Amino acid sequence: MVLDLKMAGAGGQGASLGEAAYREMKERLIRGKYRPGYKMTVRAVAEELGVSSTPARDAINRLTSEGALVYAGPKTVIVPVLGELDLKELTTIRIVLEGLASEKAAPFGSEQHIEALGQIQGRISGALDAGNYGEALWHNKEFHFHVYEMAGLPHLVAMIESLWLRVGPSLYNLYPEFAQERNGVRNHQMAMEALAERDGAALRAAFENDIRDGYRLLRLAARSARM
Repeated sequence: MVLDLKMAGAGGQGASLGEAAYREMKERLIRGKYRPGYKMTVRAVAEELGVSSTPARDAINRLTSEGALVYAGPKTVIVPVLGELDLKELTTIRIVLEGLASEKAAPFGSEQHIEALGQIQGRISGALDAGNYGEALWHNKEFHFHVYEMAGLPHLVAMIESLWLRVGPSLYNLYPEFAQERNGVRNHQMAMEALAERDGAALRAAFENDIRDGYRLLRLAARSARM
C-alpha cells in the first residue's frame, strides 16, 4: 500500500509529503502492523510507501525522536521490544487516560455509534476466526478510538495515541491466546452494551478490563523473551 499523494497537499511535494509519510508510518505502528524487533531502512520505507528517500527519512527521524523506533545502525532502525517495566508503566497510564476518555464519551452514545462499533467488531471477529491477527489489530484500534473520540477531548485522544504508538507493535504478542479466549470480544461487547445505556462507569470498566486482560498476556510474553 503506497501513500495517496492527495493527502500530501498540492503536488504531493516537500514537507507535506514528509508529513503524509510520517502519519502513515505512525498509523501502521499504532495498529500493530510492525512487530517488535522489526528492522527497516530508509530505502525499504520509501519503497513501501511509494515515496522518495527524503520524506521516508523525515518520517523515520520523527518516529525515532518519539521513541517509536530506535536506531540499530547508521542506516537501520528497529521497532523497540518493550520490557516488562515499560509495559507496566504504559499500561498504568493507559488505564487512567483511556478509562477517562471512555467515561466522558458515554453521554454521547447513539444508535449510529452502536451500529458503527458493531460493524467494526464484526470485522475483528471475522479476522480472529480466520487467524488473521494483523487485520484484527488493525480494526481493534478503530474500535477503541471511535469511542475515545466521541468524548470531544482532542488533547486527551492525542495523549492516548502517543501511548499506542509505543505499545501498538507489542499487541501482536496477544495472539493466538487472546483470540482463543475471546476476552477482547467480550470486553468490546460489554462496552457496546454500556454505551447503549450511556453508563459511563460501566463503559470505563469495560475498557479498563480490556487493557488489563491484554497486559497479563503481554507481561508473560515479555518474561518469555527475557529467558
